[in-house]
Amino acid sequence: MPIIQAVDRALRILDLFNKYEKELKINDISLRMGLHKSTVHSLLKTLQQHSYIEQNLDNGKYKLGMKLFERGNFFINSLSIRTISKKHQIEISKITGNTTHLVILDGKEGVYIDKVEGSADTIQYSSIGRRIPIHCSAEGKTLLAFKGKEEMRALIEGYDYISHTPNTIRNENDFLAELKNVRENGYAVDNEENITGVMCIAVPIRNHTGNVVAAISMSQRVHLINNSLLNERVNMLKKTAEIISHKLDCDIQTYKNE
Repeated sequence: MPIIQAVDRALRILDLFNKYEKELKINDISLRMGLHKSTVHSLLKTLQQHSYIEQNLDNGKYKLGMKLFERGNFFINSLSIRTISKKHQIEISKITGNTTHLVILDGKEGVYIDKVEGSADTIQYSSIGRRIPIHCSAEGKTLLAFKGKEEMRALIEGYDYISHTPNTIRNENDFLAELKNVRENGYAVDNEENITGVMCIAVPIRNHTGNVVAAISMSQRVHLINNSLLNERVNMLKKTAEIISHKLDCDIQTYKNE
């Protein structure tokens, strides 16, 4: 399938912006894109006309526009799984005081599509829309563990096992062994593998076909949990995931009958 060059370049420009670089000069964009400044200027003006890019008049730098926020909210709000899961996340956070997340797989990363902050502890690193690595997050492990062998192999082929803490998995063999444990136990644990001092547990949510479509998780400080409490919360998450999965099944059946 042919790639439309102008569209490809425009999307690549949008991808240059992140939480660390919220504004960029046209010279920076030109350099990173490997394109002449006049070409970049035309692309930016087109994106600006449609509100996907804005220009800071004080310093001349460019930043992402409100249209992306608007479209992102349309997407998030259209996800029935997010709507169905919300009240259950709130209930878990209220009972435990811990932060709950809802995560889906996008390529070789997980993406937070919802978060309910716990009253007992604030988890700063997570936010809706943020991406997380699959090898050192409970959600990522959960989303990958139940894939078929071929799909799993494709996802981990050439994967970069970046180390975040001393506990981070660093190679494919250890990761495959971890995924096997997740399948056998029905849940995954991130034991200070992504953020030092934070433990996260996650379980799968399945659609009407039985395929894992999301992971629901709970994060807490390591020093606030023991084995007994861990088992209790794993069971709580599993029961909640079963309820959500059942509601997803009912939701699709209702849609089919309409």
